[in-house]
Amino acid sequence: MFPHTVLAGCLLALSHAVSVVCSRSNYDDLPSSAPPFTIKPVTELVVVNKVIAPDGFARSATLAGGIFPGPLIKAQKNDNFSINVVNRLHDKDMPLSTSVHWHGIQQKKTNWADGASFITQCPIPQNRSFRHEFSAPNQTGTFWYHSHFSTQYCDGLRGPLVIYDPEDPHQDLYDVDDENTIITLSDWYHDPTPKLNKILGPVTYNSTLINGLGRYRGGPKSPLSVINVEQGKRYRFRIIGLSCDPSYNFTIDGHTMTIIEADGIETVPETVDSLPVLAGQRYSVVVYANQPVDNYWVRAPSNFPNQTFADGLNQAILRYNGAPDEDPTSTPGPYILPFNEGKLASLLSIPVPGSPEIGKADVHINLLATTVNNIFRVNNVSYHSPPTPVLLQMLSGAQHPSDLLPSGSVYELPSNKVVEIAFPNTGLALGGPHPIHLHGHTFAVVRTSGNSTTNFVNPIWRDTVNMGSTGDNVTIRFVTDNSGPWFIHCHIDFHLNHGFAVVMAEARDQLADVNASIPVSWASLCPSNQPSSQARLGSFNTTTSRLGSLNTTTSRLGSFNATTLT
Repeated sequence: MFPHTVLAGCLLALSHAVSVVCSRSNYDDLPSSAPPFTIKPVTELVVVNKVIAPDGFARSATLAGGIFPGPLIKAQKNDNFSINVVNRLHDKDMPLSTSVHWHGIQQKKTNWADGASFITQCPIPQNRSFRHEFSAPNQTGTFWYHSHFSTQYCDGLRGPLVIYDPEDPHQDLYDVDDENTIITLSDWYHDPTPKLNKILGPVTYNSTLINGLGRYRGGPKSPLSVINVEQGKRYRFRIIGLSCDPSYNFTIDGHTMTIIEADGIETVPETVDSLPVLAGQRYSVVVYANQPVDNYWVRAPSNFPNQTFADGLNQAILRYNGAPDEDPTSTPGPYILPFNEGKLASLLSIPVPGSPEIGKADVHINLLATTVNNIFRVNNVSYHSPPTPVLLQMLSGAQHPSDLLPSGSVYELPSNKVVEIAFPNTGLALGGPHPIHLHGHTFAVVRTSGNSTTNFVNPIWRDTVNMGSTGDNVTIRFVTDNSGPWFIHCHIDFHLNHGFAVVMAEARDQLADVNASIPVSWASLCPSNQPSSQARLGSFNTTTSRLGSLNTTTSRLGSFNATTLT
């Protein structure tokens, strides 16, 4: 279960004679052996370096609250969020700046709080903090948070965020839904990301962690996560893809799973016996504990070659109450209910905007991804972080997409229009399947991977979609009702770091609504030698505002220059 596995990881690391602090820095009154694993939406999230050994190998990591995964942020429908991210990083072998993105939260009128470095904010410098204040009206379901600075979340800064709905339309389908039914899937690396970032091409992870515990090839028989169930009860498992790179095929021996949510959107129930989970994706599934009292393997092999279950690799344990404390002897399969994203449908039949035909939206964009010398390009342009955050550039009066940096990677989207984006897969973007994530929106997937036909009747809506394999042409639709620059990128973090991204500069004529909520502290994150960072943005005018003497084409934000990130 989520809390017990983190504690087990802390105890494991202690048994390896390494220095581990498992308590959260802002909860010093709690004993070090009992960190708070659940925090509220009004909170402080302290980012620290700690040595942990989730797979038996001790390494310094970058962690939210000093634990991995980070603490669950547990909210209720229509709660307001006020999360002060405090940067207490000190390990110079890893990035010392940070930012935190709230993955799947739409940030209506609060683009500045999205947490994407160089898109919506300057990174949070060492020994500084930044408070994210936002709401998530009408959003419920399973989300997560992670660093959005360089590839830092691969060093450990990632954790779950759930918005519970007291009027959940699916509540009659399950009996248990709490912090103990969250299942996180993640890769883990023994080397810090500055070393991994120098690799051009595939980056191989060392272990798969389920709820923060796992084993690596040739490593010790370290503890595996245990998910406890009671026979006869139905469990809503919230499965979260915290991965930096691999996708996982999630199964539970002897049990089927009924999908009821994808990326925060309730779905028409769909029963499967295997579930592909790409980086950034989330699913809620109902599992009925209707098998004999025993132990059953939970399996999460990745899309990487040479996968194995030997010695407990890629596994956790589903344990019925009353079963012995021992490894399962269950066997996988048979798998006869395969996952098909094209079968997923929104429970509320969310209508698809625009005319029901490909190419008939107000704006149609093809984003063709390719790889050249292991560097990614989208429409022949490789994304590089700009010297000044795109939101700051837009507020500074840049009037045309060509004025916005990074040049060639910013697409202007007019307000209140239907946008259709297609991702033709020619096989030239290596390292797939690629999970494509759009900030600031959920979108209708009118053409899914593995399907040549379209669905304008009742497709799934989500925020992270599989780009599929060669020959696929995944296509999405959404309405530009959320002003600001929004990142759209491959959620394999090493691919993003090597150029697989563009920015949608949306509805600039509505930016005044965003500007109205920007706190003074936002601009002050940028180097103090910029006059614009000394005061609030004041009375915003899209044609004349200049934020002091800032020149977006020449400022270089000191040590935050994007060329230094790797």
